Amino acid sequence: MMLDWNEYRKQLAVGVKELGQLSPDTIRGYIEFGSAGQKKNLLGAKTRELIALAVAVTLRCGGCITVHTEAAIKNGATQEEIAEALGVATTVNAGAALVYSARAMDAFKEYPRATS
Repeated sequence: MMLDWNEYRKQLAVGVKELGQLSPDTIRGYIEFGSAGQKKNLLGAKTRELIALAVAVTLRCGGCITVHTEAAIKNGATQEEIAEALGVATTVNAGAALVYSARAMDAFKEYPRATS
């Protein structure tokens, strides 16, 4: 069964609101942190949201995916632009797996072996 992303986004908003009532400084800090990049606006909102979406996929954060997909669309991102950003995320993830594969092989080479 497919996830209802709109319903998930609504549920997420309720959960974040509840957390904000319990720990308002956490939410204020998050908002301040998130708005820091918007002050100079060198990348523009659409590009920032495409980057955020690619990072969200890399981190496997469903809440981030739904929030940043909506924000990317609202800031004018097309389906093709979103697909390209996700292609970058896929490539970086594959590259990271390749780098860590090389590290695993290094670990193998250093693992002590029993001598006969």
